[in-house]
Amino acid sequence: MPEPLPAVGLQPQGVPAARQTRLDSFVQRYAERTAHLQASEIRALFAVASRPEVVSLAGGMPNISGLPLDAVGEALAELTRERGTVALQYGSAQGDPDLRRQVCEIMSLEGISASPDNVVITVGSQQALDLVTRVFCDPGDVVVCEAPSYVGALGVFSAFQADVEHVEMDNEGLVPEALTATLGRIAAAGRRAKLLYTVPTFHNPAGVTMSAARRAELLQICRSSDLLVVEDNPYGLLGFDGSPPRALRADESDRVIYLGTFSKTFAPGFRVGWVLAPHAVREKLVLAQESATLCPPAFSQLAVGAYLSTCDWQRQVKDFTEMYRERRDAMLAALDEHMPAGTVWTVPAGGFYVWATLPEGLDSKAMLPRAVTARVAYVPGTAFFADGQGGRHVRLSYCYPPPERISEGVRRLAAVISAELELLETFGTPSASAASSSYDKPHPNLA
Repeated sequence: MPEPLPAVGLQPQGVPAARQTRLDSFVQRYAERTAHLQASEIRALFAVASRPEVVSLAGGMPNISGLPLDAVGEALAELTRERGTVALQYGSAQGDPDLRRQVCEIMSLEGISASPDNVVITVGSQQALDLVTRVFCDPGDVVVCEAPSYVGALGVFSAFQADVEHVEMDNEGLVPEALTATLGRIAAAGRRAKLLYTVPTFHNPAGVTMSAARRAELLQICRSSDLLVVEDNPYGLLGFDGSPPRALRADESDRVIYLGTFSKTFAPGFRVGWVLAPHAVREKLVLAQESATLCPPAFSQLAVGAYLSTCDWQRQVKDFTEMYRERRDAMLAALDEHMPAGTVWTVPAGGFYVWATLPEGLDSKAMLPRAVTARVAYVPGTAFFADGQGGRHVRLSYCYPPPERISEGVRRLAAVISAELELLETFGTPSASAASSSYDKPHPNLA
């Protein structure tokens, strides 16, 4: 039990000692797991990054201005008129059957053959992550994640007191030899990994995509190690070059739990995602859903279903993709033009993000306040590691600002980096956090 804080000043009479010495009088009543709840570094940036004078290259908000809002509004009005008594009522914990069927049609674009019976609708894919972790992970269990990894997943694993082991990435995604070595090290310590969490397609934050050969190797390693895979795929349909990459789940139905969402291809405000899982796992997920929310919101599900039924959603996804391609190109051109020597970055083939590595000796987290002063925001790389690594890295998002703002934001950021390098040259000693950063992958793909 933690020692009480020392009393300061006069204490009001009749107030228990614990309340006299703590800002939070409930601190001794909280569950142990609350100590593992982490604030998101991205959410913490929102108040600053939303100021109009700041160019935000931080948040991964999809740009929904291109949606046919009139058609969406008409569909929602008709839904309320025609099916309001269903849309505004409780529903099934597994989710609307028609939407689950539509989800299976969407996943077929990535090579997945699935039954609606094995789909569970969730409140965004973030809740899907929560439910899967709740079902599989006890405190102290090991979850293997790419280095870097999605910050929201790391927060869930921490909240459930799981231990994260990172695995190196490069331009082709997770490195199979590094995965084998990590699993061997875990086994040698007398432990067993419960899950492998991966974003193989248009990775958040790294921007890289796992090659087909790597996907096959990864699945073989997981079969040999009896390891479950959680494939998170928010961006799979937002590729800039040809058909969507084939999902891991398309080639392994018994070992891969697939997470999807409408947040990036339609609108995040509806908060509709899904899990595709083996039948036995699906049963547990439905029970967990009932415990967490009783059921996902019926109105949101039927609204998404109405959009899919009445609008040309595949044409809309193509429009989004072209918009994001233009913005990616603007960011890459600005990086080429403005960034000082020693800065390198990935070249994404889809999705929302570029992962940049700063020159040796710089610390992206320490630099952030000076960047905000220069009216540009990004996410420091440390947000995407469970162990404090990533000090030389930044995640840059191109999905929301228009191209001219992206170019200006990169110019401002490059000026900040150049100023940091001048200080480093003058005073000579890199910060401890930057010097200790050992994760330099993924490297840039400038081909």
